[in-house]
Amino acid sequence: MRTFAKSLAAIAAVSALTLTGCGREEAAPSADGETAAAGFEEGSAIGVALPQKTSENWVLAEELFNEGLTEAGYDPDVQFANGGVSEQQNQISSMITNGVEVLVVGAIDGAQLGTQLQQAKDAGISVIAYDRLLTNTENVDYYVAYDNFQVGELQGQALLDGMKAAKPEGPYNIELFAGSPDDANAKVFFDGAMSILQPEIDNGNLVVVSGQETFDQVVTQGWEAENAQRRMDTLLSGSYSSEDLDGVLSPNDTLARAILTSVKGAGKPIPVVTGQDSEVESVKSIMAGEQYSTINKDTRALVEHAIVMVNDLQAGNELEINDPDSYENGVKTVPAYLLEPQIVTQENAAEAYADNEELAPLTQ
Repeated sequence: MRTFAKSLAAIAAVSALTLTGCGREEAAPSADGETAAAGFEEGSAIGVALPQKTSENWVLAEELFNEGLTEAGYDPDVQFANGGVSEQQNQISSMITNGVEVLVVGAIDGAQLGTQLQQAKDAGISVIAYDRLLTNTENVDYYVAYDNFQVGELQGQALLDGMKAAKPEGPYNIELFAGSPDDANAKVFFDGAMSILQPEIDNGNLVVVSGQETFDQVVTQGWEAENAQRRMDTLLSGSYSSEDLDGVLSPNDTLARAILTSVKGAGKPIPVVTGQDSEVESVKSIMAGEQYSTINKDTRALVEHAIVMVNDLQAGNELEINDPDSYENGVKTVPAYLLEPQIVTQENAAEAYADNEELAPLTQ
């Protein structure tokens, strides 16, 4: 069952604002001593710092932020940090120097931006953590994401359902994969999945043949497909020379495809493999009966709500928050707006992607 971090302070109501000489409106303090969201001028610059291009959804987010912020009348500065954490740090510092009013941050490593976020705080800039929580800092105002713990729960349940459909009676041999340890979401996905799988491991219905069951043992550095494929090769040669592999918990589609490539290369029967992100090649794989499932987290809806938050900040309105006390970042509880993810298998793919022009034709 999910454990919620208890908030020490209620979310601040937005106060009346006073325009300063530099053009930025300063927020009045709220009843609990926190600073409420400040309004700012129309047409202002908005910074969007995105991580490396490790999935289709990040590439799409860049396009959607540029288009959506421009249509809303802002001056967007959207940048990828394909060179790593230091590049993202420099990009954010540059955005602050250039006078952005809001920073939307999809972090490579959410714990490595403390100096830059302090700079943003000192400049009166509002900070929205996008998709990945910013950790170990008080200088993050809001978080917008899909419910990542629920993503893990859906993946864990899909793994069980898929294996049972393929083989009604257990026990089932499985292996576990997690995302990159520098991504705050990776542990949340894993914990959500293990909330479903651990009881079945404990009662013997699931067997992790390799014995690698902890998050630290199963991480995939950088979310890199080659790292997942290399580890899967090792697992197959070391633990499955005579054993059948029934299922693999994969945290996203890129890694799922790498795992399937490894299995095919070893000449093994295809196990049930989970995923996430609704990537085109994985939807094709699902419809072909290979990858078992993915998670539909519509990037369009996530970017759209991030821009809604920017609009509310610009207008000095109170932001809509639907999860005020789940996301403890090590220093504070970050008010969050969470969207609901959807599990997708071959059975419901046509319905899940009915309004997606790119994916709908693949499910016909």
